[in-house]
Amino acid sequence: MTRLPVAPRQIRTSLLSLGIGLALFSVFGLKLGHVFGGRGWQPAENMALGSIDIRPAWESAWIRELAADDPAAEEIVSAYLSGLSTAGYLIDEQGVWVAAGPYPMAQNQGDTLRPAASLTKIATTLAALVTWEPESHFETLVGWRGEIKDGVLTGDLVIEGGNDPLFVSEEAIALGNALEKLNIRRVTGDLIIAGDSFTMNFETSPSKSGQILKQVLNSAEWDYAISSSYQNFPPNTPKPSIQIDGQVKISAASWKDQVSGWLIRHQSLPLVAVLKAMNIYSNNPMAEQVANMVGGSAAVMSKAIEIGVMPAELSLVNGSGLGEANQMSPRAAVLMLQKIQALLQPQGYTLADIFPVTGADGGTVADRNLPANTVVKTGTLAVVSALAGAVPTAERGIVWFSLLNYGAGLDNLRSRQDQIILAIEQQWGKATETPPELRTTVNIGQAPYLFGDPGRNQPITLPPSP
Repeated sequence: MTRLPVAPRQIRTSLLSLGIGLALFSVFGLKLGHVFGGRGWQPAENMALGSIDIRPAWESAWIRELAADDPAAEEIVSAYLSGLSTAGYLIDEQGVWVAAGPYPMAQNQGDTLRPAASLTKIATTLAALVTWEPESHFETLVGWRGEIKDGVLTGDLVIEGGNDPLFVSEEAIALGNALEKLNIRRVTGDLIIAGDSFTMNFETSPSKSGQILKQVLNSAEWDYAISSSYQNFPPNTPKPSIQIDGQVKISAASWKDQVSGWLIRHQSLPLVAVLKAMNIYSNNPMAEQVANMVGGSAAVMSKAIEIGVMPAELSLVNGSGLGEANQMSPRAAVLMLQKIQALLQPQGYTLADIFPVTGADGGTVADRNLPANTVVKTGTLAVVSALAGAVPTAERGIVWFSLLNYGAGLDNLRSRQDQIILAIEQQWGKATETPPELRTTVNIGQAPYLFGDPGRNQPITLPPSP
């Protein structure tokens, strides 16, 4: 790790204070000139300070570099790398990037491609947010072909999938209840899965997904897993009992011009919740499905490059991170996280709304010893352990980091990752409160992000009355 000469801390602090003063003067220059000029001190009147953001914008590059460049960060990273070396890991195979905003404080192999494991999902998440709005939904249509009379559909029940990556058993239970409210209790024909874009419970096969759906729609056929999903509903929620006499049949072609009518439009959870569920549990089938919807790994890379990632610092073969061929630089990981934050902020969301938060979410961060309210994405392969995210601090605000480690002994690598993030918090102090940029309002399993919410099943055309 190369260290650059830096000014003594006292000089740096004085220059930083001067920089802040200049930044403030750029805001108030004319006002102060009027208040203090010529006549001596006069009370400031009608300055409308409430409408002015007095935080410095750091428009001067040298001020921002001065704020970011801190030998303490280099010492922390140096100690981290030294510990890895002592433990037998090759330093050239360990990627590190620690930054305050866009400026690095310390790094090792910062612009070098390293196996990223599930940090690949950061790129997939970014591509999804470039493609769709955070509150976008994926729609699944339910229709029929035949005749409906006295609660019996003489014909086929048709599912036209909409690539919902998070259609799970709870969603199917609520859908079954919605169908029963439309007086559908029995289907004499088949369950048609049309359009080759319906998946359920992270099962990539439309045929297997259809079999699961058929089972869930009839509570008489429930197994333990489905019964467990039902426990997530309020007490006394109805259990659907729709009998389908025929088989599950798959049609790659759409059936939109073959149905007799449509019954229900099912909306997925919004994209922010879909992405948060994907990232909390690092769900590979979900990530692959999302990446495929935006055009595959090539499209994911292209969208990342368009927003500023260097082409030489990102190389992906899929959207999940399975396989060491998925690689990125430590710098690219941080840059993509920052770009995601920039995309979400105008929409009223934050990084914490789509990535797990330590102390609040389970999944891949459940057993980590990281500072509270750190927003992270983890990654794991046989000899790869990766961690990237943002940690709030008292003195430096949000510190961004990425650690891409290579070598055996994953528990050891994870422990050392936790230790360096704890050292960062110790160096610049524990934040007294979570900064707005890292607060979350998206809590999976809590309203309005409940699985099986009946409000997301909207009737389209009511069948004829019996």
